[in-house]
Amino acid sequence: MERRQVIVIGSGLGGISAAISLAQEGYAVTVHEKNAQIGGKLNVLKERGYSFDLGPSILTLPHLFARLFERSGKRMNDYIPIRALRPHWRNFFEDGKVVDLHPDPERMAEEARKVGEDPANVQRFLQYSAELYDLVNAGYFEQGTDTFGDAVKAYALGKIFRFDLFRTMHGGVARFLKTRHLQDVFDYFIKYVGSSAYHAPALLNCLPTIQFHYDLWYVDGGLYGIALGLRRLMEELGIVVHLGSEVTEVRKTGDRVLGIVTRDGQFHAADILVSNMEVIPAYEKLLREEPSFLRTLEKFEPACSGLVLELGLDCQYPQLAHHNFFFSANQKEHFHTVFRKRQLPPDPTIYLVAASRTDPTVAPAGCDCLKILPHIPYIDDDRPLGRDDYLAFKERVVDKLERMGLRDLRKHVVFEHCWTPLDIREQYFSNKGSIYGVVNDRFRNLAFKAPKQSTKYPNLFFVGGSVNPGGGMPMVILCGQNVAKKVVAWDRRPAGG
Repeated sequence: MERRQVIVIGSGLGGISAAISLAQEGYAVTVHEKNAQIGGKLNVLKERGYSFDLGPSILTLPHLFARLFERSGKRMNDYIPIRALRPHWRNFFEDGKVVDLHPDPERMAEEARKVGEDPANVQRFLQYSAELYDLVNAGYFEQGTDTFGDAVKAYALGKIFRFDLFRTMHGGVARFLKTRHLQDVFDYFIKYVGSSAYHAPALLNCLPTIQFHYDLWYVDGGLYGIALGLRRLMEELGIVVHLGSEVTEVRKTGDRVLGIVTRDGQFHAADILVSNMEVIPAYEKLLREEPSFLRTLEKFEPACSGLVLELGLDCQYPQLAHHNFFFSANQKEHFHTVFRKRQLPPDPTIYLVAASRTDPTVAPAGCDCLKILPHIPYIDDDRPLGRDDYLAFKERVVDKLERMGLRDLRKHVVFEHCWTPLDIREQYFSNKGSIYGVVNDRFRNLAFKAPKQSTKYPNLFFVGGSVNPGGGMPMVILCGQNVAKKVVAWDRRPAGG
């Protein structure tokens, strides 16, 4: 019997995961990628002896990645070597306090005492987080629930109320933690999904468990090694990947999609399409849907964007850990400015990666390579910002870092690269330059993203941060696996079913 043909649009991690999972189910899979390499936002920049992770820089839940290899009888460690990091993060505050996150309870207790937090409060919060994680993992993650109705079916009614439905994420944090320092730290776990702790539902407090229980990891040589390892597996499975092959149209008839048209004008037929292009841009640009249909998707507002700044230095700053956060003096105002006012924050919270602290191969000897990422609003077409606006904001970010301990940072820069939301949108076709797909908002969407199967074309499926379970590397890897299950269940349903 001739194998069913699947085309995957885009080779971000969600698309790669779906392609591998469907090939393992016996489908003939072809991937079309507009860029010159696979990985999507998992990207790398190498220049003058420096190597930067342009996209994701933290690996969590590696067991979800390992499933892709295990289903082919292989070991992930033979493809992607990883190591755990200590500390997980280092947190810098305007008042001079510095707090590390450690998975070891005794070390974490010492860190809590530095800022006057009772360690018992931290343990109670982490227990609350673990209970939320177990709930979220059982249904939303592993069963791939797509709507609140699906969740009601997946969970007994009593369990639904254990999700702390009537609090925001910050409300859940503040229920246990009493110092501003640790409230800010645990609120900022929301960075994994590019949302606001003051607007996201409390169930997002499951995120610390992902790190404290399952650890935080680094890939030797940089996180782009994940894409390289998955590419090897794709080749072994016979998946065909066309690079530099931009999809410009999805052909359709009635309630079915027929295939894709690429930039060179060629039509490629498929029985099933999987789009790693985000839901709204795909419906708008590839399927050319009517405005009335697009308006039904407005609740899936983009998550935030970011200014992505890479600096190659001729020195090292020994006070840095591998992962670092420089906090706003007023985190609540920071969230409000980015997510409600949709303005560039005057005092941003800054994520800074110094991978050379762990891996000396990513920078020349005695040097640091820094990736700097403050969250900023997605592109507002009604009030557009130009590149000059973003570059002025970049100077504000560097000013803050110099003020908070990276003395004379500008003087030590020998290489600089900067991406704005405009660059992110152009590179990845993400919705309004979003980095993390769809925002998690308690009132707007209760943290649900778009469904994985099109509501209009049953043989069209979506993967990535704009569909459930959302943004972040492990989530889009899981999404690809769940999409494959959904494809198989739909495609092999009984005749007339």
